[in-house]
Amino acid sequence: MATERLEFPSTEVLNTADKPGQRPRLITGGLGLHDITRVVSRLSEAPAPPRGWWILFLASVGLLILLFAMIGYLIFTGVGVWGVNTPVSWGFAIVNFVFWVGIGHAGTLISAILFLFRQKWRTSINRFAEAMTIFAVMCAGIFPAIHVGRIWVVHWLFPLPNQMHLWPNFRSPLLWDVFAVGTYFTVSLLFWYMGMIPDLATFRDRAPGKIRRVIFGLLALGWRGSNRQWLNYEKAYLLLAGLATPLVLSVHSVVSFDFATSQLPGWHTSIFPPYFVAGAIFGGFAMVVTLAILARQVLGLRNIITLHHLENMAKVILATGMMVGYAYGMEFFTAWYSGNPTEAFTFVNRALGPYAWAYWIMIGCNVVAPQVFWFKKARNSIWLLFIVAMFVNVGMWFERFVIVVTSLSRDFLPSSWSYYMPTSVDLLTLLGSFGLFFTLFLLFLRYAPVVAMAEVKSVMEDVHPHAEEHEPLGDYWGDEPGAHTERERLLRANGGAQ
Repeated sequence: MATERLEFPSTEVLNTADKPGQRPRLITGGLGLHDITRVVSRLSEAPAPPRGWWILFLASVGLLILLFAMIGYLIFTGVGVWGVNTPVSWGFAIVNFVFWVGIGHAGTLISAILFLFRQKWRTSINRFAEAMTIFAVMCAGIFPAIHVGRIWVVHWLFPLPNQMHLWPNFRSPLLWDVFAVGTYFTVSLLFWYMGMIPDLATFRDRAPGKIRRVIFGLLALGWRGSNRQWLNYEKAYLLLAGLATPLVLSVHSVVSFDFATSQLPGWHTSIFPPYFVAGAIFGGFAMVVTLAILARQVLGLRNIITLHHLENMAKVILATGMMVGYAYGMEFFTAWYSGNPTEAFTFVNRALGPYAWAYWIMIGCNVVAPQVFWFKKARNSIWLLFIVAMFVNVGMWFERFVIVVTSLSRDFLPSSWSYYMPTSVDLLTLLGSFGLFFTLFLLFLRYAPVVAMAEVKSVMEDVHPHAEEHEPLGDYWGDEPGAHTERERLLRANGGAQ
Protein backbone atom coordinates (compact mmCIF):
# COMPACT_ATOMS: atom_id res chain seq x y z
CA MET A 1 0.00 0.00 0.00
CA ALA A 2 1.50 3.33 -1.02
CA THR A 3 1.85 6.08 1.54
CA GLU A 4 -0.47 9.08 1.36
CA ARG A 5 1.21 11.96 -0.44
CA LEU A 6 0.70 15.21 1.45
CA GLU A 7 1.18 18.37 -0.60
CA PHE A 8 1.27 21.91 0.69
CA PRO A 9 1.14 25.19 -1.18
CA SER A 10 4.65 26.37 -1.96
CA THR A 11 5.82 29.94 -1.51
CA GLU A 12 8.62 31.74 -3.28
CA VAL A 13 11.93 31.63 -1.48
CA LEU A 14 12.85 34.93 0.12
CA ASN A 15 16.51 35.85 0.46
CA THR A 16 17.90 38.65 2.58
CA ALA A 17 19.32 40.19 -0.59
CA ASP A 18 15.80 40.39 -2.03
CA LYS A 19 14.39 42.17 1.00
CA PRO A 20 17.07 43.59 3.33
CA GLY A 21 16.15 43.57 6.99
CA GLN A 22 14.06 40.41 6.82
CA ARG A 23 15.47 36.91 7.08
CA PRO A 24 14.27 34.21 4.70
CA ARG A 25 11.73 31.70 5.93
CA LEU A 26 13.20 28.37 6.97
CA ILE A 27 9.84 26.59 6.61
CA THR A 28 7.56 27.52 3.71
CA GLY A 29 4.11 26.53 2.50
CA GLY A 30 2.25 27.68 5.62
CA LEU A 31 3.13 24.56 7.63
CA GLY A 32 2.20 24.66 11.29
CA LEU A 33 3.84 22.84 14.16
CA HIS A 34 1.54 19.84 13.87
CA ASP A 35 2.13 19.74 10.10
CA ILE A 36 5.85 19.16 10.65
CA THR A 37 5.10 16.06 12.71
CA ARG A 38 2.63 14.72 10.14
CA VAL A 39 4.94 15.23 7.17
CA VAL A 40 8.03 13.71 8.80
CA SER A 41 6.20 10.77 10.38
CA ARG A 42 4.10 9.60 7.44
CA LEU A 43 6.69 7.32 5.80
CA SER A 44 7.45 5.54 9.08
CA GLU A 45 3.78 5.24 10.04
CA ALA A 46 2.62 3.91 6.67
CA PRO A 47 1.69 0.19 6.69
CA ALA A 48 4.00 -0.36 3.71
CA PRO A 49 6.58 1.85 2.04
CA PRO A 50 5.90 3.17 -1.47
CA ARG A 51 6.91 1.27 -4.59
CA GLY A 52 9.83 3.61 -5.28
CA TRP A 53 11.34 2.83 -1.89
CA TRP A 54 11.12 -0.90 -2.56
CA ILE A 55 12.81 -0.54 -5.96
CA LEU A 56 15.71 1.43 -4.50
CA PHE A 57 15.98 -0.87 -1.48
CA LEU A 58 16.11 -4.09 -3.54
CA ALA A 59 18.73 -2.58 -5.84
CA SER A 60 20.82 -1.53 -2.82
CA VAL A 61 20.51 -4.95 -1.19
CA GLY A 62 21.66 -6.53 -4.45
CA LEU A 63 24.79 -4.34 -4.40
CA LEU A 64 25.31 -5.18 -0.72
CA ILE A 65 25.25 -8.91 -1.49
CA LEU A 66 27.78 -8.19 -4.25
CA LEU A 67 30.05 -6.48 -1.70
CA PHE A 68 29.96 -9.49 0.64
CA ALA A 69 30.62 -11.81 -2.30
CA MET A 70 33.69 -9.80 -3.36
CA ILE A 71 35.04 -9.71 0.22
CA GLY A 72 34.54 -13.46 0.57
CA TYR A 73 36.25 -14.07 -2.77
CA LEU A 74 39.14 -11.86 -1.66
CA ILE A 75 39.61 -13.72 1.63
CA PHE A 76 39.54 -17.19 0.06
CA THR A 77 41.70 -16.25 -2.95
CA GLY A 78 44.06 -13.49 -1.83
CA VAL A 79 44.86 -9.90 -2.78
CA GLY A 80 46.13 -11.11 -6.15
CA VAL A 81 42.55 -10.65 -7.39
CA TRP A 82 43.11 -6.89 -7.10
CA GLY A 83 45.08 -4.84 -9.57
CA VAL A 84 47.82 -3.92 -7.08
CA ASN A 85 51.39 -4.57 -8.19
CA THR A 86 54.93 -3.39 -7.52
CA PRO A 87 55.27 -0.49 -6.79
CA VAL A 88 51.52 0.32 -6.62
CA SER A 89 50.85 -1.64 -3.45
CA TRP A 90 47.92 0.62 -2.51
CA GLY A 91 44.98 0.66 -4.87
CA PHE A 92 41.21 0.94 -4.73
CA ALA A 93 41.05 -0.15 -1.07
CA ILE A 94 42.82 2.94 0.27
CA VAL A 95 41.24 5.21 -2.35
CA ASN A 96 37.77 4.06 -1.23
CA PHE A 97 38.70 4.36 2.45
CA VAL A 98 39.77 8.01 2.14
CA PHE A 99 36.74 8.76 -0.06
CA TRP A 100 34.20 7.39 2.42
CA VAL A 101 35.86 9.02 5.44
CA GLY A 102 35.66 12.33 3.60
CA ILE A 103 31.96 11.83 2.83
CA GLY A 104 31.32 11.47 6.55
CA HIS A 105 32.64 14.92 7.42
CA ALA A 106 29.76 17.13 6.31
CA GLY A 107 27.28 15.54 8.70
CA THR A 108 29.25 16.37 11.81
CA LEU A 109 30.14 19.80 10.41
CA ILE A 110 26.46 20.65 9.85
CA SER A 111 25.42 19.27 13.22
CA ALA A 112 28.25 20.41 15.49
CA ILE A 113 29.99 23.46 14.06
CA LEU A 114 26.88 25.11 12.61
CA PHE A 115 25.07 24.36 15.89
CA LEU A 116 27.79 26.12 17.89
CA PHE A 117 27.54 29.09 15.53
CA ARG A 118 23.74 29.10 15.99
CA GLN A 119 22.96 28.66 12.30
CA LYS A 120 19.23 27.89 12.32
CA TRP A 121 19.09 26.72 8.71
CA ARG A 122 20.92 23.52 9.69
CA THR A 123 17.86 22.12 11.49
CA SER A 124 16.13 20.84 8.34
CA ILE A 125 19.13 18.89 7.04
CA ASN A 126 21.22 17.91 10.05
CA ARG A 127 19.44 14.62 10.83
CA PHE A 128 20.05 12.81 7.56
CA ALA A 129 23.48 14.47 7.29
CA GLU A 130 24.37 12.86 10.63
CA ALA A 131 22.99 9.53 9.40
CA MET A 132 25.11 9.91 6.28
CA THR A 133 28.17 10.35 8.52
CA ILE A 134 27.49 7.13 10.43
CA PHE A 135 26.88 5.05 7.32
CA ALA A 136 29.83 6.51 5.38
CA VAL A 137 32.24 5.76 8.23
CA MET A 138 30.89 2.20 8.38
CA CYS A 139 31.65 1.85 4.65
CA ALA A 140 35.12 3.31 5.19
CA GLY A 141 35.90 0.91 8.03
CA ILE A 142 35.66 -2.09 5.71
CA PHE A 143 38.63 -1.20 3.54
CA PRO A 144 41.47 -0.88 6.09
CA ALA A 145 40.47 -4.32 7.38
CA ILE A 146 40.52 -6.06 4.00
CA HIS A 147 43.54 -4.30 2.50
CA VAL A 148 45.97 -5.86 5.01
CA GLY A 149 45.78 -9.16 3.11
CA ARG A 150 45.52 -11.47 6.14
CA ILE A 151 42.21 -10.24 7.47
CA TRP A 152 42.08 -13.00 10.11
CA VAL A 153 44.89 -11.27 12.05
CA VAL A 154 43.45 -7.76 11.77
CA HIS A 155 42.91 -7.78 15.55
CA TRP A 156 46.66 -7.22 15.89
CA LEU A 157 45.92 -3.58 15.08
CA PHE A 158 44.40 -3.22 18.53
CA PRO A 159 46.40 -3.22 21.80
CA LEU A 160 44.91 -6.48 23.04
CA PRO A 161 46.91 -8.73 25.43
CA ASN A 162 48.11 -11.91 23.76
CA GLN A 163 50.53 -14.69 24.51
CA MET A 164 52.98 -13.59 21.77
CA HIS A 165 53.22 -9.98 23.05
CA LEU A 166 52.62 -8.61 19.56
CA TRP A 167 51.78 -5.02 20.37
CA PRO A 168 50.85 -2.58 17.61
CA ASN A 169 53.38 -0.10 16.31
CA PHE A 170 51.99 3.17 17.67
CA ARG A 171 54.36 5.13 15.43
CA SER A 172 52.50 3.92 12.34
CA PRO A 173 50.01 6.38 10.81
CA LEU A 174 47.87 3.40 9.82
CA LEU A 175 47.31 2.69 13.49
CA TRP A 176 46.48 6.34 14.10
CA ASP A 177 43.64 5.84 11.58
CA VAL A 178 42.16 3.08 13.72
CA PHE A 179 41.90 5.29 16.79
CA ALA A 180 40.95 8.50 14.94
CA VAL A 181 38.17 6.93 12.86
CA GLY A 182 36.98 4.82 15.81
CA THR A 183 36.72 7.90 18.03
CA TYR A 184 34.99 9.87 15.28
CA PHE A 185 32.43 7.11 14.71
CA THR A 186 31.68 6.77 18.45
CA VAL A 187 31.15 10.49 19.05
CA SER A 188 29.14 10.91 15.84
CA LEU A 189 26.91 7.97 16.78
CA LEU A 190 26.24 9.39 20.25
CA PHE A 191 25.58 12.83 18.78
CA TRP A 192 23.15 11.41 16.22
CA TYR A 193 21.27 9.30 18.75
CA MET A 194 21.14 12.07 21.36
CA GLY A 195 19.51 14.42 18.86
CA MET A 196 16.86 11.84 17.95
CA ILE A 197 15.56 11.19 21.47
CA PRO A 198 12.74 13.84 21.46
CA ASP A 199 11.63 12.73 17.99
CA LEU A 200 11.73 9.05 18.96
CA ALA A 201 9.40 9.95 21.84
CA THR A 202 7.04 11.55 19.32
CA PHE A 203 7.13 8.36 17.23
CA ARG A 204 6.45 6.37 20.41
CA ASP A 205 3.35 8.39 21.25
CA ARG A 206 2.05 8.19 17.67
CA ALA A 207 2.87 4.49 17.12
CA PRO A 208 -0.21 2.58 15.91
CA GLY A 209 0.89 -0.84 17.19
CA LYS A 210 2.15 -2.18 20.50
CA ILE A 211 5.42 -3.54 19.11
CA ARG A 212 6.41 -0.21 17.63
CA ARG A 213 5.35 1.57 20.80
CA VAL A 214 7.62 -0.66 22.89
CA ILE A 215 10.59 -0.33 20.51
CA PHE A 216 10.36 3.45 20.25
CA GLY A 217 9.70 3.62 23.98
CA LEU A 218 12.96 1.82 24.72
CA LEU A 219 14.86 4.02 22.27
CA ALA A 220 13.33 7.21 23.69
CA LEU A 221 14.75 6.40 27.17
CA GLY A 222 11.65 7.55 29.00
CA TRP A 223 11.50 11.00 27.41
CA ARG A 224 8.52 13.06 28.56
CA GLY A 225 9.60 16.57 27.59
CA SER A 226 9.87 17.95 31.14
CA ASN A 227 11.93 21.04 31.90
CA ARG A 228 14.59 18.97 33.67
CA GLN A 229 14.87 16.59 30.71
CA TRP A 230 15.20 19.47 28.24
CA LEU A 231 17.87 21.08 30.44
CA ASN A 232 19.93 17.88 30.62
CA TYR A 233 19.37 17.20 26.92
CA GLU A 234 20.61 20.62 25.83
CA LYS A 235 23.68 20.37 28.07
CA ALA A 236 24.55 16.92 26.69
CA TYR A 237 23.94 18.03 23.11
CA LEU A 238 26.17 21.07 23.56
CA LEU A 239 28.90 18.92 25.14
CA LEU A 240 28.82 16.40 22.28
CA ALA A 241 28.88 19.25 19.74
CA GLY A 242 31.99 20.60 21.45
CA LEU A 243 33.62 17.16 21.32
CA ALA A 244 32.69 16.57 17.70
CA THR A 245 33.95 19.93 16.41
CA PRO A 246 37.71 19.25 16.82
CA LEU A 247 37.16 15.75 15.43
CA VAL A 248 35.97 17.25 12.13
CA LEU A 249 39.39 18.85 11.77
CA SER A 250 41.50 16.11 13.32
CA VAL A 251 40.18 12.90 11.74
CA HIS A 252 40.95 13.70 8.12
CA SER A 253 44.21 15.33 9.19
CA VAL A 254 45.21 11.99 10.71
CA VAL A 255 44.10 10.21 7.53
CA SER A 256 46.34 12.57 5.53
CA PHE A 257 49.29 11.53 7.72
CA ASP A 258 49.16 8.14 5.98
CA PHE A 259 50.67 10.00 3.06
CA ALA A 260 52.35 13.10 4.51
CA THR A 261 54.67 11.20 6.89
CA SER A 262 56.13 9.09 4.08
CA GLN A 263 59.16 10.01 1.97
CA LEU A 264 57.44 9.41 -1.36
CA PRO A 265 57.38 12.32 -3.85
CA GLY A 266 53.89 13.78 -4.09
CA TRP A 267 53.01 12.65 -0.57
CA HIS A 268 55.71 14.15 1.64
CA THR A 269 54.18 17.62 2.07
CA SER A 270 52.81 19.64 4.97
CA ILE A 271 49.84 20.95 2.96
CA PHE A 272 48.01 17.63 3.21
CA PRO A 273 46.16 18.08 6.56
CA PRO A 274 44.30 21.34 5.70
CA TYR A 275 43.99 20.21 2.08
CA PHE A 276 42.34 16.93 3.09
CA VAL A 277 39.99 18.65 5.56
CA ALA A 278 38.80 21.18 2.97
CA GLY A 279 38.35 18.40 0.43
CA ALA A 280 36.39 16.28 2.91
CA ILE A 281 33.98 19.13 3.69
CA PHE A 282 33.71 19.86 -0.03
CA GLY A 283 32.86 16.28 -0.97
CA GLY A 284 30.69 15.72 2.09
CA PHE A 285 28.49 18.72 1.36
CA ALA A 286 28.11 17.54 -2.24
CA MET A 287 26.78 14.20 -0.96
CA VAL A 288 24.43 16.02 1.46
CA VAL A 289 23.06 18.08 -1.46
CA THR A 290 22.58 14.88 -3.47
CA LEU A 291 20.64 13.16 -0.68
CA ALA A 292 18.71 16.32 0.27
CA ILE A 293 17.43 16.83 -3.27
CA LEU A 294 16.37 13.18 -3.53
CA ALA A 295 14.64 13.34 -0.13
CA ARG A 296 12.75 16.56 -0.82
CA GLN A 297 11.59 15.34 -4.24
CA VAL A 298 10.62 11.79 -3.27
CA LEU A 299 9.36 12.28 0.30
CA GLY A 300 7.58 15.59 -0.29
CA LEU A 301 9.86 17.66 1.97
CA ARG A 302 9.98 20.70 -0.32
CA ASN A 303 8.62 23.03 2.35
CA ILE A 304 11.03 21.79 5.05
CA ILE A 305 14.19 21.43 2.92
CA THR A 306 13.74 24.62 0.93
CA LEU A 307 15.77 26.27 -1.81
CA HIS A 308 17.24 28.49 0.90
CA HIS A 309 18.90 25.46 2.50
CA LEU A 310 20.18 24.18 -0.83
CA GLU A 311 21.50 27.62 -1.77
CA ASN A 312 23.45 27.87 1.49
CA MET A 313 25.01 24.46 0.84
CA ALA A 314 25.87 25.51 -2.71
CA LYS A 315 27.74 28.50 -1.28
CA VAL A 316 29.69 26.19 1.04
CA ILE A 317 30.53 23.93 -1.92
CA LEU A 318 31.74 26.96 -3.89
CA ALA A 319 33.91 28.22 -1.01
CA THR A 320 35.48 24.86 -0.19
CA GLY A 321 35.89 24.08 -3.89
CA MET A 322 37.98 27.22 -4.27
CA MET A 323 40.07 26.10 -1.27
CA VAL A 324 40.64 22.74 -2.94
CA GLY A 325 41.55 24.44 -6.23
CA TYR A 326 44.01 26.68 -4.39
CA ALA A 327 45.57 23.57 -2.80
CA TYR A 328 45.98 22.00 -6.26
CA GLY A 329 47.87 25.07 -7.42
CA MET A 330 50.00 25.30 -4.27
CA GLU A 331 51.08 21.69 -4.73
CA PHE A 332 52.70 22.63 -8.04
CA PHE A 333 54.22 25.79 -6.53
CA THR A 334 55.77 23.98 -3.56
CA ALA A 335 57.12 21.26 -5.85
CA TRP A 336 58.80 23.92 -8.01
CA TYR A 337 59.95 26.06 -5.07
CA SER A 338 61.50 23.07 -3.28
CA GLY A 339 64.10 22.69 -6.02
CA ASN A 340 63.67 18.92 -5.83
CA PRO A 341 63.59 17.56 -9.41
CA THR A 342 61.89 14.31 -8.33
CA GLU A 343 59.09 16.23 -6.62
CA ALA A 344 58.64 18.51 -9.62
CA PHE A 345 58.56 15.53 -11.97
CA THR A 346 55.81 13.88 -9.90
CA PHE A 347 53.39 16.76 -10.34
CA VAL A 348 54.18 17.29 -14.02
CA ASN A 349 53.62 13.56 -14.45
CA ARG A 350 50.18 13.87 -12.82
CA ALA A 351 49.06 16.47 -15.34
CA LEU A 352 50.81 15.18 -18.45
CA GLY A 353 51.71 11.53 -17.71
CA PRO A 354 49.82 8.28 -18.23
CA TYR A 355 47.19 9.22 -15.62
CA ALA A 356 46.51 12.67 -17.08
CA TRP A 357 42.94 11.58 -17.89
CA ALA A 358 42.20 11.05 -14.17
CA TYR A 359 43.88 14.34 -13.20
CA TRP A 360 41.85 16.43 -15.63
CA ILE A 361 38.61 14.70 -14.64
CA MET A 362 39.47 15.73 -11.07
CA ILE A 363 40.14 19.34 -12.12
CA GLY A 364 37.00 19.58 -14.22
CA CYS A 365 34.70 18.16 -11.54
CA ASN A 366 36.22 19.83 -8.46
CA VAL A 367 37.42 23.21 -9.75
CA VAL A 368 35.50 24.07 -12.91
CA ALA A 369 32.02 22.65 -12.23
CA PRO A 370 31.34 24.46 -8.88
CA GLN A 371 32.07 27.85 -10.49
CA VAL A 372 28.49 27.96 -11.79
CA PHE A 373 27.43 28.63 -8.19
CA TRP A 374 28.63 32.21 -8.54
CA PHE A 375 25.29 32.81 -10.24
CA LYS A 376 22.09 32.95 -8.22
CA LYS A 377 20.03 31.23 -10.90
CA ALA A 378 22.39 28.26 -10.78
CA ARG A 379 22.13 28.03 -6.99
CA ASN A 380 18.32 28.07 -7.23
CA SER A 381 18.11 25.43 -9.97
CA ILE A 382 17.36 22.05 -8.41
CA TRP A 383 18.62 19.93 -11.28
CA LEU A 384 21.75 22.00 -11.83
CA LEU A 385 22.51 21.68 -8.11
CA PHE A 386 22.06 17.93 -8.36
CA ILE A 387 24.25 17.60 -11.47
CA VAL A 388 27.09 19.68 -10.01
CA ALA A 389 26.92 17.75 -6.72
CA MET A 390 27.24 14.48 -8.66
CA PHE A 391 30.22 15.89 -10.55
CA VAL A 392 31.86 16.79 -7.25
CA ASN A 393 31.25 13.30 -5.85
CA VAL A 394 32.96 11.81 -8.90
CA GLY A 395 35.77 14.37 -8.80
CA MET A 396 36.55 13.76 -5.12
CA TRP A 397 36.89 10.04 -5.74
CA PHE A 398 39.28 10.74 -8.61
CA GLU A 399 41.24 13.13 -6.38
CA ARG A 400 42.03 10.25 -4.00
CA PHE A 401 42.83 8.01 -6.96
CA VAL A 402 45.29 10.57 -8.35
CA ILE A 403 47.00 11.09 -4.98
CA VAL A 404 47.41 7.37 -4.27
CA VAL A 405 48.18 5.88 -7.66
CA THR A 406 50.21 8.52 -9.54
CA SER A 407 52.72 8.90 -6.71
CA LEU A 408 53.21 5.16 -6.30
CA SER A 409 53.34 4.23 -9.97
CA ARG A 410 56.43 6.38 -10.65
CA ASP A 411 58.70 6.65 -7.63
CA PHE A 412 62.47 7.13 -7.31
CA LEU A 413 63.47 4.12 -9.44
CA PRO A 414 62.39 4.21 -13.11
CA SER A 415 63.19 0.52 -13.34
CA SER A 416 60.26 -0.28 -11.01
CA TRP A 417 57.68 1.98 -12.69
CA SER A 418 54.40 0.30 -13.50
CA TYR A 419 50.86 1.12 -14.63
CA TYR A 420 48.00 0.31 -12.25
CA MET A 421 44.83 -1.14 -13.72
CA PRO A 422 41.91 -2.03 -11.44
CA THR A 423 40.34 -5.44 -11.92
CA SER A 424 36.65 -6.31 -11.99
CA VAL A 425 36.92 -7.24 -8.29
CA ASP A 426 38.15 -3.71 -7.49
CA LEU A 427 35.30 -2.11 -9.41
CA LEU A 428 32.61 -4.42 -8.01
CA THR A 429 33.85 -3.88 -4.43
CA LEU A 430 33.57 -0.11 -4.91
CA LEU A 431 30.08 -0.52 -6.34
CA GLY A 432 29.12 -2.82 -3.46
CA SER A 433 30.18 -0.23 -0.88
CA PHE A 434 27.52 2.09 -2.30
CA GLY A 435 25.06 -0.74 -1.80
CA LEU A 436 25.91 -0.87 1.91
CA PHE A 437 25.58 2.91 2.21
CA PHE A 438 22.21 3.20 0.47
CA THR A 439 20.77 0.09 2.15
CA LEU A 440 21.42 1.60 5.57
CA PHE A 441 20.21 5.02 4.45
CA LEU A 442 16.93 3.68 3.04
CA LEU A 443 16.27 1.72 6.25
CA PHE A 444 16.87 4.96 8.15
CA LEU A 445 14.34 6.80 5.94
CA ARG A 446 11.77 4.07 6.52
CA TYR A 447 11.94 3.65 10.28
CA ALA A 448 13.51 6.78 11.84
CA PRO A 449 12.70 10.52 11.87
CA VAL A 450 14.51 11.82 8.79
CA VAL A 451 14.14 15.46 9.92
CA ALA A 452 14.84 16.78 13.42
CA MET A 453 11.25 17.74 14.20
CA ALA A 454 11.92 19.26 17.62
CA GLU A 455 14.75 21.40 16.27
CA VAL A 456 12.78 22.54 13.22
CA LYS A 457 9.86 23.59 15.42
CA SER A 458 12.19 25.56 17.68
CA VAL A 459 13.18 27.89 14.79
CA MET A 460 9.69 28.44 13.41
CA GLU A 461 7.97 31.79 13.79
CA ASP A 462 5.03 30.20 15.63
CA VAL A 463 7.05 29.54 18.79
CA HIS A 464 8.43 33.07 19.13
CA PRO A 465 6.09 35.58 20.78
CA HIS A 466 7.76 38.55 19.04
CA ALA A 467 7.75 37.06 15.57
CA GLU A 468 6.81 39.26 12.65
CA GLU A 469 3.78 38.62 10.49
CA HIS A 470 3.71 35.10 9.24
CA GLU A 471 1.38 32.78 7.46
CA PRO A 472 -1.64 31.48 9.40
CA LEU A 473 -1.04 28.45 11.60
CA GLY A 474 -3.23 25.90 9.85
CA ASP A 475 -3.08 22.13 9.76
CA TYR A 476 -4.45 21.72 6.22
CA TRP A 477 -6.38 18.77 7.65
CA GLY A 478 -9.42 20.74 8.73
CA ASP A 479 -8.05 23.00 11.49
CA GLU A 480 -8.77 26.67 11.11
CA PRO A 481 -5.93 29.18 11.61
CA GLY A 482 -5.71 30.12 15.24
CA ALA A 483 -7.61 27.06 16.41
CA HIS A 484 -4.71 25.80 18.52
CA THR A 485 -4.30 27.09 22.04
CA GLU A 486 -1.05 28.60 23.24
CA ARG A 487 -0.46 25.55 25.45
CA GLU A 488 -0.73 23.20 22.47
CA ARG A 489 1.70 25.33 20.51
CA LEU A 490 4.29 25.19 23.28
CA LEU A 491 3.86 21.44 23.69
CA ARG A 492 4.41 20.94 19.99
CA ALA A 493 7.43 23.23 20.01
CA ASN A 494 8.96 20.98 22.67
CA GLY A 495 8.72 17.92 20.46
CA GLY A 496 5.45 16.62 21.86
CA ALA A 497 3.23 17.22 18.83
CA GLN A 498 0.92 14.28 18.39
